[in-house]
Order: sequence, then C-alpha cells, then structure tokens
Amino acid sequence: MARVWFVTGSARGLGRAMVEAILASGDIVVATARKPQSLADLVEKYGSDKILTAALDVSDVDRVNQVVKEAEQAFGRIDLVVNNAGYAEIVSVEDISPEAFRAQMDVNFFGVLNVSKAVLPIMRRQQSGHILQISSVGGRIASPGLAAYQSAKWAVGGFSTSLSQEVAPFGIKVTVIEPGAIMTDFINHAVDNGVITEPYQQTVGSTNLVKDRFSSTWPGPSKMANAILYISRVDDPPLRLLLGQDTIPFIKMATEALAASDEKWLNVTKLEV
Repeated sequence: MARVWFVTGSARGLGRAMVEAILASGDIVVATARKPQSLADLVEKYGSDKILTAALDVSDVDRVNQVVKEAEQAFGRIDLVVNNAGYAEIVSVEDISPEAFRAQMDVNFFGVLNVSKAVLPIMRRQQSGHILQISSVGGRIASPGLAAYQSAKWAVGGFSTSLSQEVAPFGIKVTVIEPGAIMTDFINHAVDNGVITEPYQQTVGSTNLVKDRFSSTWPGPSKMANAILYISRVDDPPLRLLLGQDTIPFIKMATEALAASDEKWLNVTKLEV
C-alpha cells in the first residue's frame, strides 16, 4: 500500500528532492512550501491522486493545523512527516537583531514543533507514524556566524529526543536527520543574506570560506533524499542519523574535545575544589 507523506519546505533543495524520490517510489505526498506553484510540474507528471500541494508558512500555527487537516481529509491518513522547512543567515551574535534571531527560531525550531504537534493526534489514532526532522550536523557542533540557526537545530535534537520517548507507546517513531553540507542554494542564501562586520571577519568570515573552498565536492540533495527514503522503510530507524561523509570528522573532533574538557575539569565536576 502506498504511504502518505507530509513534507515541508518542498519548493527546492532537499525538500524538492524528497518529493521527487517519494513520488518515484510510488508513495503519495502532500508537498508544502511558501510558493507551491514551483511544484506544478510534478502535479502534472504524477497527478492529483499522488501529490497534493499547499502553501504553508510553518511558523503560522493556524495554517499548519488547517493544511494537516486537509491532508488527512484528502488521503485518509498521514504515515510520514518530513520537517524540512528552514533557512540560515551568517551573522555574528553581536550584529544580529533580536527580531532576526527570533525569526530563524520561529521557522527552524517552532515550525518543527508546530507540524509535529499537528500530526500527532492523527498518528496516535493510527497507532503508527514516522516523523523525520531535518536538522543538521550543526545540531551537534557549532560554527561562528550560525548561532541562531544552530541554536534551533540543537533545540530540534533535544525536543525530538523527548518526543520520541513520549510517543513510542503509540507506534510513532522519530528520527532526527543531521546532514552535512549539501549542494543546494541553501548556503548561498545564508551567505548572501548574512552580514559580516569588520571585527568578525576572522571568525564569522571563516564560515564563508568553507563554502568557497569545498562546495564543489558536496553531494547533491538526491543522494540525501534516497538515504532518508531508505531509513523510512526500516523497522528500527535510529533516533539520530548523520548524513554525509563530511560529518564524520566533525563529530569525531567535537566528541574528543568534549571528552578531553570533561576529563580536564573532573576535579571541579566532583566538587573537590
């Protein structure tokens, strides 16, 4: 039986690749985006019985609830959710406005919360479901200039870990997908809309250099989408999953550095000072 997916941020990048992979597999998808007209070619190719598109700003709780309700009415169930909508802007903590910081949190974290809450009653009634949160390797490490974005991704990891324990008795699974770099226009948006002032050229500016030097080697979104599709079919999906070879050295270094710091300050931890 074809499964029914609900995907946010479907217009481009990984979201678009996910929708294409889902449809190619024979499943059904409710593809949401701020500008869903960009998905018109897929509706024409696969038909309205396979793909339903809807305009959605995930930070709008009422609209989220409405679109989720329409999805259930259209197809009778929601089996899988991909919380993909998100964006970043590279800017220092000193230079970012409270409004801009909060806006990133609203989409990158509270959007995930809004969609997850909306689908839970449906999945609980079904006694089945799988929520896949598109986070980032930046949900385990931190980089200069990405405090707002990575704070949201760290929050997604903690939220999803707690959520997974709450909903396990209902047959609902949760997986936090933590990709490394992907060859999409996501990073271009982050760079183009960011602000790097002179005092932070050495630190925040170094994040830009990563894109300039290594972006040609990054995998395309279709490889990531295929990996996520694979995980959606296994009986015991992981709670957290790194994607991309570049994530391996980052996490190894971060884990070793944290362990070394804990060991160095062990006497203080034990309150032996």
